Amino acid sequence: MERKFLTTGDGSLTIHLPEWDEQYHSKHGAINEARHVFIKEGLHHWVSSHNNASLAILEIGFGTGLNAFLTFQEAQKNNFNIHYVGVEGYPLPLEEINKLNYPELLNFPKSDFLKLHDSPWDKLSAISQNFFLLKQQRFFLEINETEEFDLIYFDAFGIRVQPELWTESIFQKMFTALKNGGMLVTYAANGNARRAMQAVGFSVERLAGPPGKKEMLRGTKK
Repeated sequence: MERKFLTTGDGSLTIHLPEWDEQYHSKHGAINEARHVFIKEGLHHWVSSHNNASLAILEIGFGTGLNAFLTFQEAQKNNFNIHYVGVEGYPLPLEEINKLNYPELLNFPKSDFLKLHDSPWDKLSAISQNFFLLKQQRFFLEINETEEFDLIYFDAFGIRVQPELWTESIFQKMFTALKNGGMLVTYAANGNARRAMQAVGFSVERLAGPPGKKEMLRGTKK
């Protein structure tokens, strides 16, 4: 599938898929969206509500590695201990990753960003003393873990282009993979997605969304 680079509203790049008229991140700001949805309403909310800085995170859609990079940055700044699993069916080539401008805009070493991508697939890697990364090349339907994760970043392509990723069967896998008290955050606020999450047992909150989006969702496994 053809991919093109697109500059988003905050100056950060994302990858656009013309065939689907879809991109990997919000056109209103890739970094701003990721920070709001996954770092503020996900990572920091989980740490503050559990009073615990050690957690296991599952990312659905590793993609450009932006969410992992921001999480790694937060771990270094705040001394969080994180075991991070990123699932991706179609990894991006390194020549495209090299063109992304996240390290420059975040004022963080590009070598750290590339270390995330240079780490081997399907093998646990120590990116730092407190950040361990396991990238898995597999499809979301193949996820079958039970009570292994504290937090899920659900960053799949939108329901308009891949509705099969926003169904009760997928969210049941997410619910099962979470520990009790675990949380799932996503940029989406679609009613069908919210009802699917509720149907499998999530307690769902509608929160203020990132720039350009009115709402987002956070689900908790009670």
